[in-house]
Amino acid sequence: MRRVAKLSAACIASAALALSATACGSTSSDSDSDSSASAGGGKGVKIGLAFDVGGRGDRSFNDSAARGADKAKSEFGGSIKELTAKTSDTEADREQRLTDLADAGYNPIVGVGFSYATSMQKVAAKYPKISFGIVDSVVKGDNVNSITFTEEQGSYLAGVAAALKTKKDHVGFIGGVDTPLIKKFEAGYVQGVKDTNAKVKVDVQYLTHGSDLSGFSSPDKGKEAAQGMLDKGADVIYTAAGSSGNGAIEAVHGVKGAWAIGVDSDQYNIPGLSAYKSSILTSMVKNVDVGVYDFIKSVHDGKPLTGNQIYSLAKGGVKLATSGGFINDIQPKLDAAKKKIVDGTTKVKTAP
Repeated sequence: MRRVAKLSAACIASAALALSATACGSTSSDSDSDSSASAGGGKGVKIGLAFDVGGRGDRSFNDSAARGADKAKSEFGGSIKELTAKTSDTEADREQRLTDLADAGYNPIVGVGFSYATSMQKVAAKYPKISFGIVDSVVKGDNVNSITFTEEQGSYLAGVAAALKTKKDHVGFIGGVDTPLIKKFEAGYVQGVKDTNAKVKVDVQYLTHGSDLSGFSSPDKGKEAAQGMLDKGADVIYTAAGSSGNGAIEAVHGVKGAWAIGVDSDQYNIPGLSAYKSSILTSMVKNVDVGVYDFIKSVHDGKPLTGNQIYSLAKGGVKLATSGGFINDIQPKLDAAKKKIVDGTTKVKTAP
């Protein structure tokens, strides 16, 4: 961005209620969710959410974070200010987004996604009186709370379900972006499949690589990748790719007898995916909403969480959704697999 780190006085004034993209020259898309306590102090909390690409409405990862913030706002009052990343973002853009929220008095501020790690390290150090939270990465700082999950454990159970449900001994995994985080999903899923039935073939495909984060917000790419796997014989496909997964679910729905496994949210119950829910076997639910809510509540209570809060399978941080009843017949085997992870008998890999 071609701007200084500090907002002008005029821009700060306008930002008190909303950090307008037009008024302040932000490259973010943004939205407000304000209540009567939003601008002038009073009770409640002023929550700043810096979303990953896709933002609220992705029916997956970002929506889960939004639910946590919405719950906190409902309970404590106050306001939510949302800024959403673009696939073209630079590190300077992410840093500016967090700075805008801090300058406008939002506290706490949550970076939804690992891409905010570097920028949060810098911005949090400049605003020691503001509490920052980050999802899916660990950032050190006296005023930073890291919210992380054992995605590999939940994905292992998704792999067990896939191996038990496939009729063709052929399943697939689609990752949004080839990153260490998404590799955790892949590693757990493949291990779960192979531990259950070593004969099952697992196709793996990533939509984008490196700094190209469009793999998290391109349903067309997800649909194309899933269709390719279906054409090759896969009949269960697990997609960890944000809103790109919506396209994969659509593709699976078009093939009789095929199953999709959702991610992050219980996608069977997402209204925007209701037309396809008969094909959603289960979802690997990652309770980002719980982590975000816990953090906001800690700030509201005057005892802000810091350090790394790990939401594991044992703690209910990840789980398989049971909506639709499609995994009821294999639930005893899933419960047995879960028990082995929780008691340490099964060690789930975090990398392929």
